[in-house]
Amino acid sequence: MVDTSVNLAGLELSNPIIPASGTFGYGLEFAELYDINILGSFSFKGTTKEPRFGNPTPRIAECQRGMINAVGLQNPGVDKVISEELPKLKKVFDKKVVANIGGFGVDEFAYTAERLDKEEQVGLLEINISCPNLHNNGVNFGNSATSAAEITKAVKAVTKKPVFIKLTPNVTDIVEIAKACEDAGADGISMINTLLGMRIDLKTKKPVIANKMGGFSGPAIKPVALRMVYQVYDAVKIPILGMGGIESAEDVIEMMLAGATAVSVGAANLVDPYACKKIIENLPAVMEKYGISSLKEIIGGAH
Repeated sequence: MVDTSVNLAGLELSNPIIPASGTFGYGLEFAELYDINILGSFSFKGTTKEPRFGNPTPRIAECQRGMINAVGLQNPGVDKVISEELPKLKKVFDKKVVANIGGFGVDEFAYTAERLDKEEQVGLLEINISCPNLHNNGVNFGNSATSAAEITKAVKAVTKKPVFIKLTPNVTDIVEIAKACEDAGADGISMINTLLGMRIDLKTKKPVIANKMGGFSGPAIKPVALRMVYQVYDAVKIPILGMGGIESAEDVIEMMLAGATAVSVGAANLVDPYACKKIIENLPAVMEKYGISSLKEIIGGAH
């Protein structure tokens, strides 16, 4: 009998599988397909202080071994998430959920985090610092160690639950930013967010996506994600929620060997809505195949 359980910054998970934010909505659509309580947890749709319609369409483009999206944090706003989405979720999910938070100013991040921190259903806060800083010419918060630390401190000052900072890979040195978040009080690192990519339509000779560029995700980015998780694991002492190109139980084990304590599954959910269910069901057999009795024992095992 293998042990698939892990402890993510105090959050006990029956297995390390966490559908990634933006690929699982607020859980309700997937709950119609299977019992989502088999998940370790899931990260709900990126939530901001105010409702957002998102970016203009088209905002999705297919790629070889992946996809590009520029949805733009479309969500109903934190008030409606608390008053409508969480009560509906409670009827189908009896575990703690990961609250993914976006913002366009330090005060916005802190406000939304403080609101969601008070919710009993929320077990962990995931702060997406890949959002553009509207007060700094639109440069992403996650591109600067100083900005990343500033947001971390602001959120930690108003919350009691574990805070994971979600890092963008579109930087020169992701280790520097991860260390800045740890020094500022982060309880964990969530990584990696999407790479920046684009597609061009040969007929119109123009970018496919209205925003021109968007976030590239899918199995093609797994080697980059593994490399970055491996590097950050060596540099920090806080746990890592690893993601990027995960689509199988073998991928999960590989990511954990690189240093992840738990693993998020993103684009695979959009290809196959049963992706996480299949990974969880396959995990024990794959563990036995590679002589793994407990997943806790393999975290960072490749170092």
